[in-house]
Amino acid sequence: MMMMKKEIKVSASSVALCAVVVVVLLMAEAAPIAEAVTCSPVALSPCLGAISSSTPPSAACCQKLREQKPCLCGYLRNPSLAPYVNSPGARAVASTCGIPYPRC
Repeated sequence: MMMMKKEIKVSASSVALCAVVVVVLLMAEAAPIAEAVTCSPVALSPCLGAISSSTPPSAACCQKLREQKPCLCGYLRNPSLAPYVNSPGARAVASTCGIPYPRC
């Protein structure tokens, strides 16, 4: 009994196209979309009361602090902002909000 083999001809461009489609699909699954953060110390104004006194931070303060987290090292490098960001009150607010103090 003789078996017949079928040949499938695949062009190089078809293989390349399939590879590109697979890579794009994998990247879409693996890479979350990152939103750009606008660093603005004014955005942390809801935290001023909690930083300067022993009152607990509000939910708005914690939300803004989470949003501004990528900016904290920049604030620490700014001589005008560093005393506030590095204060015991700011550390307490970060701790209460569950945000680790940045190591820059």
